[in-house]
Amino acid sequence: MISPATSNALPEPLSADKQALLARLADGLGPAELYWAAAWIAAQAARPQEIGAAPAKAAGERLSVVYGSQTGNAKRLAEGLAERAAATGLAVRLLRADAYPLRELVQERQLLLVVSTQGEGEPPDDARGLVEFIASRRAPRLEALSYAVLGLGDSSYPQFCAIGRQLDARLAELGASRLIPAGEADVDLDTVAAPWSEQALERLRETSKALAPARVTPLHAVPARATHGRERPFAAAVLANQRIVARDSEREVRHLELSLAGSGLRYAPGDALGIWPRNPAVLVEQWLELLRLDGAQAVTLDGRSLPLAQWLARERELTRLGRPLVAAVAAASGDHALQRVLEPGQRTELAALLATHQPIDLLRRHPVAWPAEDLLAALRPLTPRLYSIASSQKLVGDEAHLTVAVVDYHAHGARHWGAASSLLAAAVPDDTLPVFVEANERFRLPEDDARDLIMIGPGTGVAPFRAFLQERQETGARGRHWLCFGNRHFARDFLYQTEWQAALKRGVLQRLDLAFSRDGAAKVYVQQRLREQGAELYAWLQGGAHLYVCGDVGMARDVHAALADVAAAHGGLSAEAARAWLDDLLRQGRYARDVY
Repeated sequence: MISPATSNALPEPLSADKQALLARLADGLGPAELYWAAAWIAAQAARPQEIGAAPAKAAGERLSVVYGSQTGNAKRLAEGLAERAAATGLAVRLLRADAYPLRELVQERQLLLVVSTQGEGEPPDDARGLVEFIASRRAPRLEALSYAVLGLGDSSYPQFCAIGRQLDARLAELGASRLIPAGEADVDLDTVAAPWSEQALERLRETSKALAPARVTPLHAVPARATHGRERPFAAAVLANQRIVARDSEREVRHLELSLAGSGLRYAPGDALGIWPRNPAVLVEQWLELLRLDGAQAVTLDGRSLPLAQWLARERELTRLGRPLVAAVAAASGDHALQRVLEPGQRTELAALLATHQPIDLLRRHPVAWPAEDLLAALRPLTPRLYSIASSQKLVGDEAHLTVAVVDYHAHGARHWGAASSLLAAAVPDDTLPVFVEANERFRLPEDDARDLIMIGPGTGVAPFRAFLQERQETGARGRHWLCFGNRHFARDFLYQTEWQAALKRGVLQRLDLAFSRDGAAKVYVQQRLREQGAELYAWLQGGAHLYVCGDVGMARDVHAALADVAAAHGGLSAEAARAWLDDLLRQGRYARDVY
């Protein structure tokens, strides 16, 4: 029950009258009913939002801000963009790409698109339908539309911001008028996104007929912001940190339990925990020694002055190689072979370089005398790492559990580390880590607890499915659960083995299929198990099951191909029809992927 005495814990701007009304409505409800009500309210909040001076009577009187997001960055930027537009008096609606009514595109007059690119030039799952429609012959002529596109990407991948570029070019091809050139934001998003947003809003203010009088009555109150977030992380105390693979495993994997007590942070199964990393001290020393620079030297950049060693430890990306640094090293060294890798026709070579080298490998191979200021300018800002949360708050309370593969390997004659995983691996109880919650709207349990779940998560991709099972057990869900897990060796790398076995014994988990790729003469992966169990897999899906995939993008691509084969073999579908069937599952939200 919510009583007036506790209503002050509810977030502003809910008025006292509304808080009292909510308390009366909740009075007498049991836990299951309260959870249902909370889910319904959350669903209403997720509906397309109208923000601004007055309800738009026609598309021409309204700005649509549409986002396609895989990790939450595009959503965060789009929300900020919509809020700033509304503050100027524009009538704005904010929609996720898969909620955008495609039939309305022909009537649209003002459109801002914020879209990320994942993997090898693929759209985020929630934007697939929109991207395919705009690229298709069915897309209408759009001579009346004014638009701008902000693309998000990671220059560590050759197809940097490819989806943003495609949308920008295609909308122009359909006759739409470009408000400003497309923006292309790297992992240091705000260096591009902030000025692009201001420029886009300025152009809208100049051209929009929807500008309202100075008096603005918001259609929806702006939700109160969480106390802790990406820019103001919470110092989470480490409760436990243990290795969960054998000592002779080829890769160290750890299970961490962090305290969120006092943070106010809430998460749902499928969400991620963001960690602000620090580069290992030994790596910083290697950089200083290699480049013959003084770590105590004060360096001023963007109005901030810090010792060089602190810039390298906490502010700059030292473990992920990106295209900008390759370009800077190529220019500084004058190496023609390296310059050639950056040419448009050399994407395969660039991809191989970015995937197999850390920045220090490139600096060792192409020695250049770097002034400290030039070095910092060539390096990307350090950004947070996201880890799928491996726990349900309904079970663990004010805690968050993580499953972390530690990056620590030898290549090119030297040892290499990961920034965040090294920090996490070394953490001991009572240490604190800077964390925040990153919501993942596209990776959610179904509202209907009678729905069956099929969960495919090799390696650390199994983390969110631990949270799924905990949640479904705590809520007494009626649906069945099928987990497909893979790793290298049964005896060394079976993550959470005893938990899955206990879940099978209790009847919480109905099926467990395993693929250990290095235990036999031939390598076996999860996609092979899916083909082997294709008849039952297809039957579950035809019966309404929800399908989830978590792991690296290469695995997800192979699993997608296996699913198409299963649909063709057991559904009697052509290859094209099988792909269309999977696309339809994605659009329905019954096929969700969390890939990296």
